[in-house]
Amino acid sequence: MATSGVGYRDRMKTGVSAVRTTGIYCRAVGCPASPNKENVVDYSSAVAAEAAGYRPCLRCRPDRSPPVLNANGASGPIANALLLIGEGALDSSTEDELGRRVGLSARQLRRLFLEHVGATPAFVARSRRAHFARRLLDESDLSITDIAYAAGFRSVRQMNRVMLDTFRFSPSALREKRREHDRLAADGGLPLRAPYERPFDFGPMLSFVGSRAISGVETVDAATYRRTITTCGHPGAIEVSDAGDGKHLVVLAHLPTFNSLIDDVARVRRIFGLDQPSAAKIPALSKDPLIGPLVAANRGLRLAGAWDRFESAVRIVLTQQISLRAARTILGRLVRTFGTPVEGLSKIGLTHTFPSAERLANTSVARLSSVGIPSTRAATLRWLATVYASEALSLEPTTSLDDLVSRLTAIPGIGPWTAYCIALRSVGHIDAFPADDLGLRRAAGRANGTAELLDSSELLELAEAWRPYRGLAAMHLWASL
Repeated sequence: MATSGVGYRDRMKTGVSAVRTTGIYCRAVGCPASPNKENVVDYSSAVAAEAAGYRPCLRCRPDRSPPVLNANGASGPIANALLLIGEGALDSSTEDELGRRVGLSARQLRRLFLEHVGATPAFVARSRRAHFARRLLDESDLSITDIAYAAGFRSVRQMNRVMLDTFRFSPSALREKRREHDRLAADGGLPLRAPYERPFDFGPMLSFVGSRAISGVETVDAATYRRTITTCGHPGAIEVSDAGDGKHLVVLAHLPTFNSLIDDVARVRRIFGLDQPSAAKIPALSKDPLIGPLVAANRGLRLAGAWDRFESAVRIVLTQQISLRAARTILGRLVRTFGTPVEGLSKIGLTHTFPSAERLANTSVARLSSVGIPSTRAATLRWLATVYASEALSLEPTTSLDDLVSRLTAIPGIGPWTAYCIALRSVGHIDAFPADDLGLRRAAGRANGTAELLDSSELLELAEAWRPYRGLAAMHLWASL
């Protein structure tokens, strides 16, 4: 069972309160309205309230909360389906296809969604698009047409219908209702807020991501993360910084088209773990004698993810048995040689998009070795690219941790350490734990009161108490170094 979406969602308090007499739902805490208690009904999430026919309050704006769903103890397939919907799985496919990806029939999927989420998968996807469109209406000056496609709608007509159903107002009427401070302005690019739940600390997350940034593709300074991306076959760039309000990151998009911007923002959320749990809210970690003090010292740390899962897997493969600095040098050469050049971004350190799996799969081992990759490592890289490009290897979170590790270690040159690191950082399995990692062993030894490296077997034994969040514990151990 994949753990990346399991367990923590039912612990996160994202419920809302709806009022029968007004047809409105509000934040469970913080709305100035005070309806009679007998008229109030609680729902586990905003989408469940919307499925029951309620619309969001215009005063407390519950629709502006982070898009985290309470799955009410949902099983692995349902939690995984929620993750896939959050990555746009139903923007261009059906519930039947989603069901196949998580091992359920469409009928089972709908039944379990209604039981655990309070709405069907299609309704969850529709709500995701509607709320993203509402954010664009508030924060940008994009046209209604551009917003429709940026939010994943197939037409303006479809968006108009969904927005009326969800908010009881048309897109143009909602734009008229926006407050002056809602709108974001920038000298260039499209700015958009990405909300998060506290505790979250952008600084440590930026440092962690920055120490692993790929030269030419990513740059990180004291306040901002930047990277090249590809949208509809054309290159662009994304910048991410902290809004400074303790509630949002600001995403600045420089793109040739804003079509499917909703999915680009989802990837930003994945990089910085905005939809992952905080260890401070997990008793198994926050109260643990070894991990607890590390969590208390770094409450805002999350499990960092990846913009592109294949790109991240390549970085991890090339990091085997060498320092991060050496790996970054080799990755920079790989990007300059096989990546696609991007014009006009060199002033901010961005020069290329990362090479595709197809490009690397069709490159000889000798040619890959020419950028400084040892021949055996180059062969591993080419094999990884080949199985990924042919879809023989899936890096989706729906692949169980055991199955993913088994498939990865079947590739010559990939051992358990690499496989577990890919499962953790690239795929997002929150229980993946590379116990052989020297950094983890050193950090655990220090936290355990000794300067010596902790033995891998002893570390694994300690980590049993951290299930199913061993990967999050690993983040805190690494950060402590």
